[in-house]
Amino acid sequence: MKTIVRSITFTLAVLSGQTTSAQTFDPEQQLRTFADCAGRLSAVMEYQWMFDGAASEQTKRHRAAVIDLVEATMPPDRGREVLHWRISAKLAQSALLTRATFNADADDAAWALAQAQRFERACTGLLLS
Repeated sequence: MKTIVRSITFTLAVLSGQTTSAQTFDPEQQLRTFADCAGRLSAVMEYQWMFDGAASEQTKRHRAAVIDLVEATMPPDRGREVLHWRISAKLAQSALLTRATFNADADDAAWALAQAQRFERACTGLLLS
């Protein structure tokens, strides 16, 4: 498991462009980021089921990869807390997507969509695919 975490940490260091040692990453922050992304991508996938079914297949693969990262970095006794993070992030992403789709205020809808897309890109940007 430590080898997987080190590999993930190194990958994140390379992807983020950081030149410092990979050990400078906070494992707690990594776990929180992965959990948040798993939740956000779950919301995106469910949204796509309604409005863009074909895109949901790619999101499903991204979500599975992020869940693998969660499982690789999560200590056994943190399951409930991590699940709470995932659900909270899913609800937040879903609220943005709903706000973007069913909003009479075009400017606010555009803002919500931009935020939802920014969060989604940040999550998929963690992956090598």
